[in-house]
Amino acid sequence: MKKNLSTFVLSLLFTGFIFAQDPVFQGNPDKSFANARALAFNSERAKAQDTLKFILTKYPNYHDIRSFLASTYSWDKKYKEARVEFDYILEIAPKRKDTWVATINNELWAENPQKALDKVNTALTHFENDEDLLYLKVKSLENNRREEDAMLILDNLTRQNPNNQKAQDYKTSLTQKISFNSIGISSTLNLYSDIFDPAQEYAVKIGRKTRYGSIIGKVNIDNRFSTTGAQFEIDAYPKIAKGVYAYLNFGYSNTKLFPDYRHGGELHFSLPLSMDASFGYRALHFDTSTTKMFTGSLGLYSGNYYFSFRPYFTPNEAGTSKSGTISIRKYSSDEDNYLGVSFGMGYSPEIDDFDPVLNQDIIIDLKSQSGNINYNFTSKSKKHAWGTKFGLTHREKSFSPDSYIWIYSLGLNWEVRYR
Repeated sequence: MKKNLSTFVLSLLFTGFIFAQDPVFQGNPDKSFANARALAFNSERAKAQDTLKFILTKYPNYHDIRSFLASTYSWDKKYKEARVEFDYILEIAPKRKDTWVATINNELWAENPQKALDKVNTALTHFENDEDLLYLKVKSLENNRREEDAMLILDNLTRQNPNNQKAQDYKTSLTQKISFNSIGISSTLNLYSDIFDPAQEYAVKIGRKTRYGSIIGKVNIDNRFSTTGAQFEIDAYPKIAKGVYAYLNFGYSNTKLFPDYRHGGELHFSLPLSMDASFGYRALHFDTSTTKMFTGSLGLYSGNYYFSFRPYFTPNEAGTSKSGTISIRKYSSDEDNYLGVSFGMGYSPEIDDFDPVLNQDIIIDLKSQSGNINYNFTSKSKKHAWGTKFGLTHREKSFSPDSYIWIYSLGLNWEVRYR
């Protein structure tokens, strides 16, 4: 009995000793690697990573396994862990191009563009003039705000290999980004249901991008009801911090078709969950009155769609007038190519024309409903941009409460960008 008890105790101690040791992989590494890949691509990355690390206990220099493990860390935004694994491989096997590409992308995703640039320069010492690595160098330079240097590389890539479509597309996109200057014109025709005198609106603008933000000068010309007048405006979009910029506006006119002066300001913020928001004000100064408006916006990106809501609050003697617009855009290739629709309720002097009888003192509380559809597109080179618009507005007459007028709007615009 005592002997059996002693044997049992010794067995338990031996078993505990065995399990206390770090386990070492004993199976087929290739089959286990294949199983781990299947897990990783089936939304079970934690299990896949455990399997991959277990295989590496026996085969630490099985670089394909370690590289795949590092890639799964990148997918999970564990960029530091991925960097450690990639560096381990490249220290031993610096001729693995795929690993260089993966580690450079890891730094780009981690928003470490200088580290990415350092790594791509090292990789190019092993793979001189490799197109894939040069493409990643372009991305690293762009993210380091060295767009002109990036463009020089793209010029060489596309000249040496005109069939490199990826580089061609990147060049087109980057050309648009660093086209610092633009000139544009637009024209809008407004037809009124019971006034046989179409209103015409024209605008000419000149813009420039700087490292501090964009600035745009505009001349607006209106021809309405046998009267022609012009307004001069300047818009600025200064950058304040990452994800924060401002909108500033000032305008002047000496005609009753526009306010004597106008000014405004707004702060825009990028938010988590693909959202953005802003808040600001507008002020329109006339001979005998001033109209002040408070506004803002809330937007959401979802796939190729962008949804936004912008309200206006206009205090006046009778209280506060409220209006708002809901907009939806579906983008195609980029932010300049989209189909958009918008719906508005209430009257706002910021976005609506003045009343046909030019009675500017009582326009604030007009009832109004509107809808617009617009389509914007660019040339293949992104140098030219066009836009079309059709709008329909049902608005109360200022001189006849509860009596409405229909306004049909047709608009065209064109812009050319250049360096």
